[in-house]
Amino acid sequence: MKKSRKILAAVFAVAAVICLTAAVVLIIWQVSDNIRTSKSTEGLQASADAAGTPEPPISPDPSESSSEANVPETSPEPPVSTPEPTPEPVENPYRDSFLANSDMAAWLQIADTKIDYPVMWTPEDEEYYLRRGFDGSANRNGCLILDTDSSLDPLTTNLIIHGHNMKSGAMFGTLMNYEDEDYWQEHKTIALYTKECLRNYEVIAVFRTQVYKKTDQVFKFYKFFQADTTEEFDDFYQNIMALSLYDTGVTAEFGDRFLTLSTCAYHVENGRFVVVAKEVESGDTYLPIQN
Repeated sequence: MKKSRKILAAVFAVAAVICLTAAVVLIIWQVSDNIRTSKSTEGLQASADAAGTPEPPISPDPSESSSEANVPETSPEPPVSTPEPTPEPVENPYRDSFLANSDMAAWLQIADTKIDYPVMWTPEDEEYYLRRGFDGSANRNGCLILDTDSSLDPLTTNLIIHGHNMKSGAMFGTLMNYEDEDYWQEHKTIALYTKECLRNYEVIAVFRTQVYKKTDQVFKFYKFFQADTTEEFDDFYQNIMALSLYDTGVTAEFGDRFLTLSTCAYHVENGRFVVVAKEVESGDTYLPIQN
């Protein structure tokens, strides 16, 4: 019995030695493996650094509300304006009249009135159509006449058109209706059809005056054709506004152009009744007049 116990104790002792040895071997192997793994990891990191692997992205500032926060603000582009197309020229409505008489400078029309006539221009003899009709034959009504010192080409600051004050209402026989402010309210605009284009005007002043002696130092509307300076323009403008029978509310400034209609009046010797209009936006442009 004692012998059996000794044998069993020896077996346990041997087993314990074997287990201890195995544990030591396992620990040594584990440490060795950890060393190899560490070296391998360091080697990979070194390779990555050498290859230029980018660093991880920087997290955005939490104060920014969106991914667009770092985009610099830019001013909006100004809108690109599209130029207005140039209107195509059209046929002149008075083409046949221009072709019929080369002395015709324009056609004057005040809508809804009798004033709807050709305007003649004869610089060599201003009074040629004073008692002649459009065809050159004798006619007591005469024609509307563009003053010799006025010009459509080049265009002068003021165009003066003369016409008889006929009792029949012909020519400028109805022009004095502009004394009535209500009449003006209904006939504010005047149209002048030239060879090149339609010129539109708006009445700015209406007044009575007269033809003065050459020596009279007074305002003479019939002497104003061209304003090359502000002073020349203002002298005409301020005088017609002061003479006007009523305020039309229309104003003008240096650079504007005028149309002046003049007819005889009988309040004084050599009296004149005058309607002055300021040129406003032009109308159609016309095709060249050809036979």
